[in-house]
Amino acid sequence: MTISVPDPTSRALYRHWTQVTIRYADLDPNNHVNNRAINQYFADGRVSLRQQHLCDLPSGVLTGFALVKFTATYRSTLHFPGTVEVGTAVTRIGRTSYELSQGIFQGDTCAATAEVVTVHLNQDRSGSSPLPMPVRTLLEALLVDASR
Repeated sequence: MTISVPDPTSRALYRHWTQVTIRYADLDPNNHVNNRAINQYFADGRVSLRQQHLCDLPSGVLTGFALVKFTATYRSTLHFPGTVEVGTAVTRIGRTSYELSQGIFQGDTCAATAEVVTVHLNQDRSGSSPLPMPVRTLLEALLVDASR
């Protein structure tokens, strides 16, 4: 069986977009945007997705989630001044976790990509528990076709 893996460098993969302004403080001594700032851009994209698509859930449903994997690939340098667009897509939903793909674009150039896994924790935070049905339902509506 062949499993299609979405291309994280393709703008077509992403349904949710967040624009971020590059700050002078984001630069390293070589005048490139540093990886700490790029990782913050990814976090901004995840927070924006959550605020736009998951904020109407009942109180307490979004508690107990933890980032368990974050893998970034830096593909091209970014420079100040300017803006970037952060694309975020739900690429997999499991029993207790979900996976996001993210891409940072400046114009047509994909400067960085990330794979992110978030798990739902049980009440005492000692292990995972099934995703709450309201969260699963919203994530399923955002799930992208892996063949894109």
